[in-house]
Amino acid sequence: MSNRIFHFAEALRALLEASTPEAFERTWHAVQLSDLGWQALHGVWRRDEFYGERGVHEVDGLLLRLLDRLPTLAERGTNAALRLRTFRSSELERLQHAAAAALVAQRFGEAGLRTVLEDETAPLARRYFSFFSLAERHPRRQWPLFATFLVPGVHHAFMGAAAETARFYPDEAAARKLVVLFDATRADLHLRSFLSPRILESLYVLNDQGTLPFLRGLLTSGYTHRHPEFCEVTRALVMVRRFTGLVEPNVKFSDRGDSEVHTLLDRAARVFEQRRETLHPVKVI
Repeated sequence: MSNRIFHFAEALRALLEASTPEAFERTWHAVQLSDLGWQALHGVWRRDEFYGERGVHEVDGLLLRLLDRLPTLAERGTNAALRLRTFRSSELERLQHAAAAALVAQRFGEAGLRTVLEDETAPLARRYFSFFSLAERHPRRQWPLFATFLVPGVHHAFMGAAAETARFYPDEAAARKLVVLFDATRADLHLRSFLSPRILESLYVLNDQGTLPFLRGLLTSGYTHRHPEFCEVTRALVMVRRFTGLVEPNVKFSDRGDSEVHTLLDRAARVFEQRRETLHPVKVI
């Protein structure tokens, strides 16, 4: 059994002992609290490790105690106090909502997570992390739930998580739903920049031949970016080449026969392959 959740609890106890904002900030950096916390909670969401209720319950309680203490600790006018109020407080709040969702997952499983998600009086972040925990587990019978969030108009965070989760449902016409969602939201530039990498990453995993016309369209109408994971054209080129064996005409590379182009696409494909099962939570307050 991993001890990450217990290490996270020890780090939170160390923060509780900080008597000044400056000491709090030093401890935060020393224990690398954000990375430690999210890694520990990811393990609970995915069911990679089973800690039992005790470890997760302890973390949840320590986070609540820290949030209660922060207003008093941050009353001073120092830069460290300002940073605590501005950044650390919101990060701890997100971690607490995430820990509470993890505790529900430990105690009540999928049914408990759905109950929190469907409770419209619950904090948005609590509902989101319950949904994300379900996404990490992607149980077969929950596809209808995820599909309801693959439509315009729902909260972007839930839509993004559903778009990422669709990759685990190749037998549910998930690829077609993702293409429809992309087309329905492509004119909203902010939403497109958020959704596009998530949709195209899932389409890469689904590897559905029926998406070839859509991908060919992106070769000439998609956005370009120097980083492959944010470049619609590069993602489309990698997938089209997988289907046809060719680097087809596109707006990014004029010399399609250049060996360097193939090298770049090979490198991008390796990145996409490494991340095929990685989901990305967003910041919801």
